[in-house]
Amino acid sequence: MDSPVNPSGQAVAAGQDAPPPAVDVDTAVLLLGAGVTAATHPLLYVKLLIQVGHEPLPSTVGTTMFGRRVLYLPGFFSYAHHIVKVDGKRGLFRGLSPRIVSSAISTVVRSKVKQQVEIISKREDLQTSLRKVVKETSHEMIIQCLSRVATHPFHVMSVRCMAQFVGREVKYGGMFSCIVKIFKEEGLAGFYVGLVPHVAGEVLFLWCCNLLAHFINTYAVDESFSQASAIRSYTKFVMGIAVSVLTYPFMLVADLMAVSDCGLAAGLPPHSPVFTSWLHCWNHLSNKGHLFRGSSFFFRRVPVTSLTSIED
Repeated sequence: MDSPVNPSGQAVAAGQDAPPPAVDVDTAVLLLGAGVTAATHPLLYVKLLIQVGHEPLPSTVGTTMFGRRVLYLPGFFSYAHHIVKVDGKRGLFRGLSPRIVSSAISTVVRSKVKQQVEIISKREDLQTSLRKVVKETSHEMIIQCLSRVATHPFHVMSVRCMAQFVGREVKYGGMFSCIVKIFKEEGLAGFYVGLVPHVAGEVLFLWCCNLLAHFINTYAVDESFSQASAIRSYTKFVMGIAVSVLTYPFMLVADLMAVSDCGLAAGLPPHSPVFTSWLHCWNHLSNKGHLFRGSSFFFRRVPVTSLTSIED
């Protein structure tokens, strides 16, 4: 049997699969994103409760391998078990719906904006490697900022739904009721509390990660080294981990601002002061030494300066 011929006169193998439609690919990406969001939600739920300073379980006194006495705080599994005891297994997924919607919107926005940015970038002739990195990072920054603006309202809703665990409130229920409640009490600005530190942290992360990876790959990795290409492929990943630690305080402040003075116990005295701005929140955390609160799920410990009143 003759192979089919396309209009250009080139033969096409009968068994060759046609490329999947763009709609099917986008749907698969959205479903995968929703699945990952749902699977990781308990981790972020526990992290959020730690960020707002909610410690319902007692700490235990222990010693490090160097003999230093410390207070060990409950890790992720102990915290998650506590949530299950209080709210059941479904309680681990409180605030999930806004996050799934946020993930879907972010995927769509990034895809559309990236297509337009790629069209523009193809018209530009980048002469140097550094200039190329700067241009690519600028494009990534635009995509990230637009995505954050589009999804931040859902982030605020999700954070407030999860923070209700602290005071056992039921103020924020489904997404529609959250939208109505926030708009009625705070107006449009209520959907964007904490946006500035969130965007600032993400932009700082992008620039530091990309520039550091570029300089290391250019000046620190020797071309004569046989594994140079392999090392370069992992540089950006390693830099991402390192830089994320430095930019974590921005994410913490953003989450605390989303809860502050919204009518929930987690954002009101005596549990938390009412912050007038994200800089006020940053200074408060800095003075308390809590800028990295919630950055770790395991081996959480607090140095103990005085244990005279604690019995072993």
